[in-house]
Amino acid sequence: MKSLLLSRQDLDFLLFDWLRVDELTGRARFAEHSRETFSDTLDLCEQLATRYFAPHNKKSDAHEPTFDGTTVTIIGEVKVALAACADAELIGMAMDYSLGGAQLPATVAQAGFAWLFAANVSTAGYPMLTMANANLLAKFGSEEQIDAFVKPMLAGRFFGTMCLSETQAGSSLADITTRAEPRPDGTYRLFGSKMWISGGDHELTDNIVHLVLAKIPGGPAGTKGISLFIVPKYLVEPDGTLGERNDVVLAGLNHKMGYRGITNTVLNFGEGGHRPGGEPGAVGYLVGTEHRGLSYMFHMMNEARLGVGMGAIALGYTGYLKSLDYARSRPQGRPATSKDPAAPQVPIIEHADVKRMLLAQKSYVEGALALALYCARLVDIQHTAESDEEHDHATALLDMLTPIAKSWPSQWCLAANDLAIQVHGGYGYTREYDVEQHYRDNRLNPIHEGTHGIQSLDLLGRKVVQRDGAGLAALHQTMTGSTAAAQRAGGELADLAAQLDAVIGRLVAVTAAMFASGDIDAALANSAIYLEAFGHVVIAWIWLEQLLAVDGRSGDFYDGKRQAARYFFRYELPKTGPQLDLLESLDRTTLEMRPEWF
Repeated sequence: MKSLLLSRQDLDFLLFDWLRVDELTGRARFAEHSRETFSDTLDLCEQLATRYFAPHNKKSDAHEPTFDGTTVTIIGEVKVALAACADAELIGMAMDYSLGGAQLPATVAQAGFAWLFAANVSTAGYPMLTMANANLLAKFGSEEQIDAFVKPMLAGRFFGTMCLSETQAGSSLADITTRAEPRPDGTYRLFGSKMWISGGDHELTDNIVHLVLAKIPGGPAGTKGISLFIVPKYLVEPDGTLGERNDVVLAGLNHKMGYRGITNTVLNFGEGGHRPGGEPGAVGYLVGTEHRGLSYMFHMMNEARLGVGMGAIALGYTGYLKSLDYARSRPQGRPATSKDPAAPQVPIIEHADVKRMLLAQKSYVEGALALALYCARLVDIQHTAESDEEHDHATALLDMLTPIAKSWPSQWCLAANDLAIQVHGGYGYTREYDVEQHYRDNRLNPIHEGTHGIQSLDLLGRKVVQRDGAGLAALHQTMTGSTAAAQRAGGELADLAAQLDAVIGRLVAVTAAMFASGDIDAALANSAIYLEAFGHVVIAWIWLEQLLAVDGRSGDFYDGKRQAARYFFRYELPKTGPQLDLLESLDRTTLEMRPEWF
């Protein structure tokens, strides 16, 4: 029986037929691996997802964590699943052998982890954050910090968090007030509060490693004065044993519409609940150098953004498969042209409008999954680049695509979940069926790790203009390389390539015109529209890439790919025309709206 979490056939196609990840074994970092080890990893992840993660997804949603003022209580199945994940050594899948990792390509690790997201996105959130935390410390932490915190995280004995936001600051990190006071022994004492901290307190592991943004008194104002600190729940002794409880106190749990199975917390640092050594403040250890904390944290934030995108994709994908399964098995009604009321009912998948909804879902989730894995392969190229040119090209592409890979799936795989509910009809919004929970879980992802608005400003206000537009030029070159290949193939591929070429050219021209106007306020006012149009162009390119990979192949799977691509080019890509018209006009409607007019 085929899984209703993800399509293994699709993953194998994307990894081996399109991205050819087995060729990465020719690079020194991955030389000890093979296609067999990659496939075994996917098998293992699917098995763990099916056996340990999926069975408690609805239970953890219905019985979210509770806090009695002292201890957080979480249903027992969460700990069992996470222990199985740690025992399988999945937390360090893509990390170095020297750290205790398996040194797999990020492309394979992301594909494997997608199974866990599809099965239970809340429980999967704990190791996802831990991996990103460990990757940051492996890059910027000292050897002592790596030994004390990273290796226990990869072993599953510690979990990690990221502590950025504060109640009064929200996404405006320049306005955080948590402070870190230096001590003669080289440590710091932290005082302040952090909000929306996923995985911020629990009894699932021996320790929790918080990465906390704070300001050292006397430092520069704004974001230039932010430093990064390791603040563990329990101090770690030189021999690796746990010491005193640190002054990190859970103030309360946030209760959300989705992702209910993972604790989401308000944490207070240095409020006096615990005083290590009898001195006020939570003990923290500086990562790297003072006042560079935000640049370090972006390493974790960007990884988390790609993770949020993959989580959104997995939720959209499993919702699609479940609505497809329902549509195949639910008899209702007769063909529109049927005049015989005594004729047997047909499965709803035979109705044109249901096909439309399923085809839309397929085009969104399969396009988004391909984009996420393409981005993961860029990470692998960065890590193994054989020349500066190869490294710089991969970096430029990844910088451009990260806001898209986070936000486009968060918007359009959520739209897929909406359609999955619609396919189910009245059953879709009942709790007996999974799709209503998938929608609620996925609705958080347009906000997680930076809203659409923040991602759009990052894309339009920063990524497309930095280094004199080198990133946009690199992506333009890459996309037109694909369209050129499709033109050479001829036939329908050439027709679609010509359509995409025209839209790519228009996007680049409109981008240049927006900034040439000199009216930066108007250019940025509709950045969210720019992000959506840009994302649709990127997904159309990704679909063209998939069509090149299936060219000449026959069978239902490949025909399904072709039809989904046709749908996206005919129904979705044309939406960019009016959007680009609006952007080119530098419309000021939103800018000129006054608060008192609402």
